Amino acid sequence: MHLKFEKTLDYFLFFIILIKVIFLGAAIGHLILSHLYNEKAQKLDPKLVYWKERTEFVFIISMSILLIYQFHPLLSKKPLDQETSLLFFLFGWILINTAKWSLFIKEAHWYKQIAESLK
Repeated sequence: MHLKFEKTLDYFLFFIILIKVIFLGAAIGHLILSHLYNEKAQKLDPKLVYWKERTEFVFIISMSILLIYQFHPLLSKKPLDQETSLLFFLFGWILINTAKWSLFIKEAHWYKQIAESLK
């Protein structure tokens, strides 16, 4: 099987698939480790939850950007009618606005370092 990456969109779609695979691995790992009670599982489980939440956020933002790009009403004609394209375009913006930004920003390691340095 040969993958053709001819456009930037192809790379972006591959990125989305990769993020979803990482999310799936973290989610399955969390599901398994949450039922184990040994010390190693208890140590690894919070890391898997951390990556599960982050990759879910990145996936939602990436899919929102894809929807906005693909269904922008002023870009080239799509096989959908104008109203459906507008709804998908607006849905992408709604997903971005309702994403868990506090999870991604306020709990980030770099955000905590900046906040501490500004005190």
